[in-house]
Amino acid sequence: MSTTDTAIGRLRLGLFCAPFRMPENTLADAHEWDLQVLKWADALGFDEAWIGEHYTLGWEPLPAPDLLIAAALRETEHIRLGPAAHLLPYHHPAELAARIAWLDNVARGRYMVAFGAGSYRTDQELFGSSGPHDNAERTREAQEIMLGLWRSWARREPFEFTGRFWSVGSPDYDPLVAGPHLAPYSGNHPEVAVVGASPSSASLRRAGGQGFIPLTVVHSPDYAAKHWDVYQEGALEAGRPADRAVWRVCHPLFVADSDELAWERSMGGAMGRTYRDWILPHAASRGTLPHFAPEIAATGEVTLERLAEKWLVGSPDTVADGILRLYRHTGGFGVLLVSAYDYSADPEAYRRSLELLATEVIPRVEAQL
Repeated sequence: MSTTDTAIGRLRLGLFCAPFRMPENTLADAHEWDLQVLKWADALGFDEAWIGEHYTLGWEPLPAPDLLIAAALRETEHIRLGPAAHLLPYHHPAELAARIAWLDNVARGRYMVAFGAGSYRTDQELFGSSGPHDNAERTREAQEIMLGLWRSWARREPFEFTGRFWSVGSPDYDPLVAGPHLAPYSGNHPEVAVVGASPSSASLRRAGGQGFIPLTVVHSPDYAAKHWDVYQEGALEAGRPADRAVWRVCHPLFVADSDELAWERSMGGAMGRTYRDWILPHAASRGTLPHFAPEIAATGEVTLERLAEKWLVGSPDTVADGILRLYRHTGGFGVLLVSAYDYSADPEAYRRSLELLATEVIPRVEAQL
């Protein structure tokens, strides 16, 4: 372990909700399902849940994760919630900074936020982006503006910024209107994470330099460890410590009372269908399929069956062993995020998976750690 690493402590549990939706289900039905999953996770003691943002994806349709979060805050008691990620190129940074600060206060300490650049071509086309480079530049500028606004609002100071894409001017505090008043709930900004998916994520390198939370989304453990290396390099360059306890690692997972039942409910249920009909075909069309499992791509076609061998699927003992292998392969992380799927047609199967994970799998893992 590097000298910049700090003690990890207990392994915490969280959810990562894309959120996936079966195409035949209505948006209202999908919203109710997502709320139900968040309520189950809260009752089972999950520490946090992250909600995705997409505009043009029929399998992942949620242009406003903060609306789901606002609804979930009233339906849950303990779980912390955050968008993962707000796609900064598609928002005016002043408007988004105000929305985030407001929700941060409403949540009273149960709110987090993640930033992303937006990698889907159809979303980019919707907002007139010229592509990934344009999005990356907009993201950096928007982030600088938002952090500056939050600092100025917390300190009741004016703030001005003139950039390539946006210009803002936040006036000095005026006691007559009691504003600008949308300061974050505590400190200069909410707890901020950055999502990384590509093998050598530049976003995670910058996150290390800024002291933000690294959030790794993987379908196979083989390049998850590279994400930590990239994040740690960014932290070292900025003279910051790299704390594995804040690292979030998201991985496909499904638990049932036996290995056979777990494979039946995963491969034959919403999880398998989501990969078979959406994730893998779409990744193939984008040319990113090798990133899912580099060692599989190096030896042949990346199929659902071959990829599923990398999943954490099985009985509590089997999944606990798999989590321990992932933990040791990556060097350790603080929060295991579970990918959520639309099991609204078989809700008990998914509820049972979450229950077994929280009550049987994690205690087994922590006993070994």
